[in-house]
Amino acid sequence: MNIPNSIREFHRAVRSIPGGVNSPVRAFKSVNADPIFISHAKGSQITDIDGNTYTDFVSSWGPLILGHAYQPVIKAIEEAASKGTSFGAPTVIESDLAELIKKMVPSIDTVRMVSSGTEATMSALRLARGFTGREMVVKFEGCYHGHSDSFLIKAGSGVITLGLPDSPGVTIGTAKDTLLARYNDLESVEKLFSKNGENIAAIIVEPVAGNMGVVLPGPGFLKGLRELSHKYGAVLIFDEVITGFRLARGGAQEYFDITPDLTTLGKIIGGGLPIGAYGGKKEIMEMLAPKGSVYQAGTLSGNPLSMAAGFTMLNELNENPEIYDELERKAAILERGIKDNLEKTGVKAVVNRAGSMMTLFFNEIEGVISSFEDAMQSDTEKYAGYFKLSLQNGIYLAPSQFECTFISRAHSEENISKAITANLEALQQLK
Repeated sequence: MNIPNSIREFHRAVRSIPGGVNSPVRAFKSVNADPIFISHAKGSQITDIDGNTYTDFVSSWGPLILGHAYQPVIKAIEEAASKGTSFGAPTVIESDLAELIKKMVPSIDTVRMVSSGTEATMSALRLARGFTGREMVVKFEGCYHGHSDSFLIKAGSGVITLGLPDSPGVTIGTAKDTLLARYNDLESVEKLFSKNGENIAAIIVEPVAGNMGVVLPGPGFLKGLRELSHKYGAVLIFDEVITGFRLARGGAQEYFDITPDLTTLGKIIGGGLPIGAYGGKKEIMEMLAPKGSVYQAGTLSGNPLSMAAGFTMLNELNENPEIYDELERKAAILERGIKDNLEKTGVKAVVNRAGSMMTLFFNEIEGVISSFEDAMQSDTEKYAGYFKLSLQNGIYLAPSQFECTFISRAHSEENISKAITANLEALQQLK
């Protein structure tokens, strides 16, 4: 019996890596499958170590908006690496990227580079607490802001996938300072502020939730958060690690015309390399050391490879805004095709989309999924079957019902057409 190379490698990995993976969702547990190990990728195509090639709609969980191995980004990385991979000292490219981010996101007066989205959100929250002198934070059920202790309270993404409402190791003292509200339920936020307003340092929110599946903000929701935070003197933090530079040049805040106090970024600004950043109003950011007293540091912050890749990626997006029109058009075709297939087959499901982010929820709710509670009614077993059928048809989707499909510029109309056909075949078998 020939055992696939991916399975051999997974068996090898579990002997040295907890669970065999370095990020839980990669284990494919929620889709009742064994993970595939990737060899290489180019454009919209990804190839595993068994030689199987798939059209990739994960895009490294969002950042590869121009596709895999995009040549200008690869060239920028190679040129940067030839000069040295890390200095632990200032470089010119850090200022270049910071200035470009400021230009594209007007709410950001200054920006601090870090090495991951988790580090960005963790640091932004500490900064908000230092700025306000308060301790509590409001977060939303199903929104995932990385694995910092303060955020692993009814988090989304892999925590949902593994069925963990929170995480062992998070202390009671930390948990008590995290106040939970319901996404798209402004009244739940108002109640928290009416009781704890003078102790709340910040509201942190994914302006489009991407870690309970794509869930869009309802009319007036983000505006209401802006007004509440202003009324009570709290800092409004938009976690745009996923949406930043994907929904629009200026991210979700441009897309919805709402200005936060602080913004956290990641993924895209590294061109696919490890990175994070947080920035916002000058009077808040100046609280950071060495100018202020809120401490945060990192040897690899502003790493020259990530800076070079990120600058090349963002510069292309900034100079070619028609890319967003192209992404919208392709995503709309895919959405329409899937909805038509649902009508043809009679399968009960809901499609949520914001720009080039999309989720197909196997859920009998009428209309759209608008909350964590709605998302949790999805049929994860049916999604697991759908995922495996899609993989067999050469379509690589997120191995979790509660993640996003990402469309990149590299996806051709032929890729989109193939995905719609594969979707129909999978739905027909799931009836």
